[in-house]
Amino acid sequence: MTQPTPHLPYGTPDAPRLAVRGEARLEVDPETARITVTVSARGTDRKAALADLTRRNEHALTLIKSYGDAVEKLETGSFTLTPQLTDKGRHERIRAYHGRVTLTATLNDFTALGELTTRLADLELTRVDGPWWALRPDSPAHRAARTQAVREAVQRAREYAEALGARLDAVLEVADAGAENTAPMPAPGMRAFAGYGGAVQESAPALDLEPQRQTVYAHVNARFTMTRPAL
Repeated sequence: MTQPTPHLPYGTPDAPRLAVRGEARLEVDPETARITVTVSARGTDRKAALADLTRRNEHALTLIKSYGDAVEKLETGSFTLTPQLTDKGRHERIRAYHGRVTLTATLNDFTALGELTTRLADLELTRVDGPWWALRPDSPAHRAARTQAVREAVQRAREYAEALGARLDAVLEVADAGAENTAPMPAPGMRAFAGYGGAVQESAPALDLEPQRQTVYAHVNARFTMTRPAL
């Protein structure tokens, strides 16, 4: 009966193993920017409040859509219409109705982004939050970071082998320990709320926004065999 070959995690004297870690950290420009737009309405009459909310939501949607291909994605997040009761009295009486619609827009043109945020903030009872800068999931930056991490692992293993008077012989394993970019952060100060401003001011100056560079990380674990060291 043939005996199974014993597992030798550390290799043999003639074929020692090397285990190394390769890392990469790249700073790259963002590819998209996301903003949230909150449209509000308030009134003592439910139908009137709903009509105002519908009108303001339509104005915001029309404005965002007017930027064409610069807007990569446009979504409605939530809609609420909440009655506000009086604070005093034994009976439940409605003092006012509060309505709110939240929109999320993702843009790939940062010049258009600065102009759009200004125009949106100039709408009635409209709040703009963001931008949140990001890379696309299939961004070439992720591949570049992974490639650099593998090369760094090979270079580190080669240096270890050379320090022992040996050379790399074969690669046994490359284990991806993850290649992720940091969570997008909002640019400081980029928050606006427009009150009872009336119609859109076409002459409003566009915001000068500086894109926040994104950090992409990659880590790999690699195992190699090397020739017999010259000790």
